Amino acid sequence: MLNAVVWLIVTILDLYFWVVIASAVLSWLIAFNVVNPRNQLVGTIWDTLVRLTEPVLAPIRRFLPNLGGIDISPVILLLALGFLRRLIVSLYVGIM
Repeated sequence: MLNAVVWLIVTILDLYFWVVIASAVLSWLIAFNVVNPRNQLVGTIWDTLVRLTEPVLAPIRRFLPNLGGIDISPVILLLALGFLRRLIVSLYVGIM
């Protein structure tokens, strides 16, 4: 049973990792006018990604200094997700 729970948690962390990357890449594509956010498909994807990532990124941004328009909060979140994943796996291996 514990194996399934650990697998589920690690899989959710991995999926969220890729959602954060997709959000960062799409924000760059929108910022550099590569894609048009007024396009219905792009707008829907962007809205979904923002709704999934913003609740976690907003508290991180509050603690970061102003870097003049450079947002490193996704990088910090990715590092935290990687750390959490490794911690969970190592604790699970330690139990076994």
